[in-house]
Amino acid sequence: MRRFSALLGLLLAICAGPAVAHAGPPRALPQGQQPQDARLGELRTLNSYFPFQPVASAEAWPARQAEIRRRILVSQGLWPLPSKAPLNPVVHGRVEREDYVVDCVFFESVPGHFVTGSLYRPKDKPGPFPAILSPHGHWANGRFFDHGEKKLRQQIAIGAERFDPGGRSPLQARSVQLARMGCVVFLYDMTGYADSIQIKHRPDDWSHLDRPQDWGFMSVQAELRLQNTMGLQTWNSIRALDFLLNLDDVDTTRVGVTGASGGGTQSMVIAAIDDRITAAMPCVMVSTAMQGGCTCENAPLLRIDQGNIDIAAAVAPRPLGLTAADDWTVELQTKGYPGLENLYQMLGHPDRLTAAFHTEFKHNYNQVNRTVMYGFFNRHFGLGYEEPVLERNFVPLSRDEATVWTEEHPAPSGDLVGDTHEVALLRLATDDAEQKINELIPHTEHQLAAYREIVGGAWETILSRRLDDVGNVEFHETFKEDCDSYGLRAGIVEHTEAGEQLPALFLHPKEDWNGQVVLWLTDDGKNGLFERDELVAPVGKLLAAGSAVLSADLFGQGEFNPDGKPLAQQPMWIQRGGTVGWHRFAGYTFGYNHPLFVRRTHDVLTLLALARRHEKKPTAIVLVGLGESTGPVVAAALTQAGDAVFHTFVDIGDFEKLTRFDDPMFVPGAVKYLGIDGLLSLVPTQEITVSADRSFPVAQEVAAVASKRTNGGKPGPFQVPATDQLQERIVQQLTKSQPAN
Repeated sequence: MRRFSALLGLLLAICAGPAVAHAGPPRALPQGQQPQDARLGELRTLNSYFPFQPVASAEAWPARQAEIRRRILVSQGLWPLPSKAPLNPVVHGRVEREDYVVDCVFFESVPGHFVTGSLYRPKDKPGPFPAILSPHGHWANGRFFDHGEKKLRQQIAIGAERFDPGGRSPLQARSVQLARMGCVVFLYDMTGYADSIQIKHRPDDWSHLDRPQDWGFMSVQAELRLQNTMGLQTWNSIRALDFLLNLDDVDTTRVGVTGASGGGTQSMVIAAIDDRITAAMPCVMVSTAMQGGCTCENAPLLRIDQGNIDIAAAVAPRPLGLTAADDWTVELQTKGYPGLENLYQMLGHPDRLTAAFHTEFKHNYNQVNRTVMYGFFNRHFGLGYEEPVLERNFVPLSRDEATVWTEEHPAPSGDLVGDTHEVALLRLATDDAEQKINELIPHTEHQLAAYREIVGGAWETILSRRLDDVGNVEFHETFKEDCDSYGLRAGIVEHTEAGEQLPALFLHPKEDWNGQVVLWLTDDGKNGLFERDELVAPVGKLLAAGSAVLSADLFGQGEFNPDGKPLAQQPMWIQRGGTVGWHRFAGYTFGYNHPLFVRRTHDVLTLLALARRHEKKPTAIVLVGLGESTGPVVAAALTQAGDAVFHTFVDIGDFEKLTRFDDPMFVPGAVKYLGIDGLLSLVPTQEITVSADRSFPVAQEVAAVASKRTNGGKPGPFQVPATDQLQERIVQQLTKSQPAN
């Protein structure tokens, strides 16, 4: 009772009238108490639990599949796909064995950046042949991997391997056997492994490349453009597929991919996004547990609302094979796999799903699991072999035979390696992405649809919630008081399914409500309704004119913090203690957690849902976003709100000047998708008034095109008044012009 009495006294003070001083703005919760919001818990990490998210019916699967694919592509900087320059492939150094041949291969996935590998082919057999991409994982030296004598004997002793060549060189063993079965196999290097020497796989130090110009991977500028090493590897896989399918002896209707560990990550990702893959077998990687610990397996946005089971599922209904081991996949048979079984059953193809759960072995792609893989491709590619298909003896390639770099074909050097090459690579990526996006800026209605698909689709993925997605929202009143000219209610707005709570204040005129609700949101949270313990003048005028006003502390504002001040930084998760540079990759945080900006966007949508569904059925909802942080949040929410908002007024900050990952405004991909200008271009311009010291040419261009359909070619009142004029403009427009009922 004591805490209720304290807040009641505070409310009585403010309700006495604007001229009466009080102890401070009212609270929804007792001093020192935070909302019971799920987002205040620990950050999700790559070690969290990622259950499969099923769909209700076969008809619902294509939409969910498209959602998974788009998130993968956006996260890795591949939405839209980059330009495909000539591969300029070099095939040389053929090694002939009894029943197969191996060529050395390198080609340019990006001008000046080489993909390297070994191409295995059947010998003296007629084509066309099925083709199989074979990315390797984090095995030392990649294609040159050798278990060594001691490990080989251990593997043979426990039944994991059968004989010396296969057990000593398992990466070559699978390529040899598939070639003997009549497949063309491309075993290619991960970035920084074997012959891929131009940039390191994961850097011990990258801070010197975290700069506003000429940046490298893992920098703030790279993440604002979704440039990451996982995206580079995925692009290498796409270009490797291009290379394979351009070979004269390849059957483009039978194309597979298989790899284990980090190669399993690459396998499930390329299969999820590229329908040219007709069967996929990612091994010892797909699970509901650890999602991949390397920077090459993580990207901002990637595992929000999905995990590796969902990513692997995106291949459905094409054939999918999996293996498990005594590692993070040990529980796959009971966690994750049943959901995949249900999906394939629902889609009418239960026979296209295969799994082997040899959890007696540690992390591996051993002969036991390779045999399962041979059977998988044998069945789905119609190779006609009696099962089980067993490996035979072979002569492994020596390092000299396998390396693509020779005296005739020298390895990259000078500016083609190290920091200089990395900077040049990202400069090319930046220029190409900017050109692609700029080409989408519409000049016709047809172009408008394509622009909204790409730029609008990207922001939809980044923001991850539309107004129609907001579930049950409730207002739990903590205090209510009648003032002289208006009523005041304090309480908690709760989005029940999401476990999110917002401290809120609701002010309403006692008489003659005009049907309008104004959501007044500021950088100071609901405290922005007050100045020196009095209602700010514009809010008082809106109440006097008959409007109701709703305000709240967005996540990280006001009552979310012990000191009541907005967060100065957002929390980050650091891998393995952060002792080396790659441990501090931002993708370890933003690959699993929404940035603060997005969480606040969700809060605005929650408040919109509350106002929209109110039993008194408001005739108009107006959004006001004041402050350089809150204004952009409100604009972002408007892009996901459909036609729910009558008009919006916002102050505008910007993303381009950010220098820290933990800045409250930091959003991965924001600059790539045109920043604030891009967001404003996605809202109906007649519904927004902007206060900023800059122009918004893309938004204006899109407005001109959109207006041709909506109001005969006359753009709506997209205005940019001086910042100090915005609140005056709000009062003028909302008190003189009321929407029609």
